[in-house]
Amino acid sequence: MTTTTLPATTAELTSKRIPSVDVLRGFTLAAMILVNAAGEWPHAYWPLKHAQWNGCTPTDLVFPTFLFLTGTSLVFSFRSRLARGVGKRELFLHTLKRSVILFFIGVLLNALPFFHLGTLRIYGVLQRIALCYLCVSILYLWNRKPAFLLSVTVLLLLGYWILMRWVPLPGGLIPGRDVPLLDPVRNWVAICDRWLHLGRLYEVTRDPEGLLSTPPAIATTLLGVLTGIWLQSQRTIKEKSAGMLIAGAALVGSGLLWSVWFPLNKKLWTSSYVLFAAGCALVALGLFTYLMKDDRKDSWWSYPWLVFGTNAIAAYVLSEVIAIAISAIHIPGGDDKLTLKKYLFTHLFAPFGPGMDSLLFSLFFVLVCFVPIWVLFRRRIFIKI
Repeated sequence: MTTTTLPATTAELTSKRIPSVDVLRGFTLAAMILVNAAGEWPHAYWPLKHAQWNGCTPTDLVFPTFLFLTGTSLVFSFRSRLARGVGKRELFLHTLKRSVILFFIGVLLNALPFFHLGTLRIYGVLQRIALCYLCVSILYLWNRKPAFLLSVTVLLLLGYWILMRWVPLPGGLIPGRDVPLLDPVRNWVAICDRWLHLGRLYEVTRDPEGLLSTPPAIATTLLGVLTGIWLQSQRTIKEKSAGMLIAGAALVGSGLLWSVWFPLNKKLWTSSYVLFAAGCALVALGLFTYLMKDDRKDSWWSYPWLVFGTNAIAAYVLSEVIAIAISAIHIPGGDDKLTLKKYLFTHLFAPFGPGMDSLLFSLFFVLVCFVPIWVLFRRRIFIKI
C-alpha cells in the first residue's frame, strides 16, 4: 500500500480522472457505509436493509454499483499506464500484487479484533472486489475489443443461469421441479460453499460472497469495463450521457424480464440481478456525467462524494475498522454486553424512536468516517494499493 501526493487543486486532480466516476464512486461508498451501519439495527428503514432473499432493495444496488465502477475505472487506469509505455506483463504483475493485497486486507478485517482462526471468514466484500478486478484485468489485457468482452459477459450470465436452473443437484434433484428454484439451502452456490468449507460462512449454510457466485459478479465488472470504453470514445458528453441512459434503461428492463424465470437475488448474484443492478448503475453514471458536463468539480453537491471517491478503499477499510473497534470496546462499570457502539446508540439516538434512531446513527457514522478522509483529501494524500 502506498500514499501519493497529487496536484494542489481539485481541478488539477480531476483533470487526470473521470469526475463523474469518482463522484458516483464516492456516493456509492458513502451509501455502503450508511447501509452497513443501519442494517445492524432491528428497526432500520427497509431501504437500508438487504432483501431477505429474492427481490431487491436500494441497499442491494450499492455493492454491484461499486464493482461496476471498478471496471469503468480500470479502463482509464490501464489506458494511462499503457500509453506511458508500461508493458502488459508488468501491468499484470502489478494487478496481481494489488489483488492479493486487497484480498489479504479483506481477510484481515474478518479476523479483527480477536483473530480466532477457527471461525475466520475467508469470503468478503474486498475479497470479491479483488477476484473480480484480477479476472477482468486479465481479460482486458488479453483482448480489449468490446465484442470479446461482451461475449464473455453473455457467456458468464447464461452459463450461471443454466447451472442454477438446469444442472441437477446432489441426489438428482432438479431445481424448479423437485426443489424450489433458488432454494436458500439447496442450490449450487450454497452446496459449493459447504463443500469447499473455506472458513466460516456468513449465513452458516452459504455465503453472499461465495466462490460460485463470483462469475456473475465478474460480469457486473465487465459491464463497467464496456462503459469505460464507451466513455473513452470521441462522442460528446451529451451523446455519452444519452447512450448510458438508454443502455441502462434497456438493462433494467432486461433484468426485470429475466427475473420472471430467474429471480433477482443479491445473495446469489443471479444473472437477472446483474443486468438490473448494472442498469441502475449505468443510469446513475449517465445522470452524473450529464450533470457535471459544465459543473465545477468541487461544487457543493459533488465535493463530499469526490472526497470519498478518490480514497474509496481507504474509506471503506477505515469504516470497517471503526465499526469493529466500537463493537469491541466495552464501557467500564456497565453491563458486560454494553459496548461503546450500543452505548452511543442508546444514549444519543434511541430517543428519536424506531427507524429514525438507526438512520441518524448511520448518518453520524458516515460523518465520522468522512472527517479523516477529508483531511487526507485536503492534504492531497491518496492511498493506493
